[in-house]
Amino acid sequence: MASTLEIISSNRVDQRFALLRKTRRKALVCYVTAGYPDVEQSASLIRGLEEKGADVIEVGIPFSDPIADGPVIQESSQRALAAGMNFDRALELVSSVTVNIPVVLFTYLNPLIAAGKDSLKRARDAGVDGVLVTDLPVGADTDREAWLGESGLAFIRLVAPTTPTERMREIANHGSGFVYLISRLGVTGMRNAVALELEPTIARLRGVTKLPICAGFGISNASQAATVGKLADGIVVGSALMQAAGRSTIEAIDLGGSLRAALDA
Repeated sequence: MASTLEIISSNRVDQRFALLRKTRRKALVCYVTAGYPDVEQSASLIRGLEEKGADVIEVGIPFSDPIADGPVIQESSQRALAAGMNFDRALELVSSVTVNIPVVLFTYLNPLIAAGKDSLKRARDAGVDGVLVTDLPVGADTDREAWLGESGLAFIRLVAPTTPTERMREIANHGSGFVYLISRLGVTGMRNAVALELEPTIARLRGVTKLPICAGFGISNASQAATVGKLADGIVVGSALMQAAGRSTIEAIDLGGSLRAALDA
């Protein structure tokens, strides 16, 4: 039987963060709504972000009621849904791009359930390495959590700045890959400044987990990326990329490059 370490190291998310630790670099996690602005441009965006230095791609599964998302992600999801994007077509997109960096499905629980009991296996077969479910708090549905945790995919959990420290420990203990730290309260979207509470929140989270910590919600430019990169193990950027993609895929890819350069500076 393989050891626990061998099992963990077989996942590309863990391998990527191990490489980042070894090279003393910070992770750039880029969110892309599947099918936005269209399928071809989504594929080009994913490939382009990899070329510009993204470490993880989050592929968002469009959902009709994205309660945690701000107006930019909501609009991208609605446009993708209107064009026929769904769970299976998102997996086809992932399979078609064949990138050499980890791919994480960013989804609500409903699309996973609607896709069937074998949805996680099909995701893994398509080249997905991890899954993040935005509306499944620890302890809310232990059967679903077990299903996700035993899928062979990294099960990435969310932590908020208001989460009590012991609850942080519980959340992290029920996750793998990395912890997605919501950097501020509210929905996704761009902000003018980094939240003041981010540094003490990261310190509390580091005290209860050895998983890498990636902070998201509100990071939209190189200056913010550099600031957050000094505190966390990585950054997650979504709304700024999708807003840029709405104007030009090249602009969004170039934004990814500027964020990579800021993290490396």
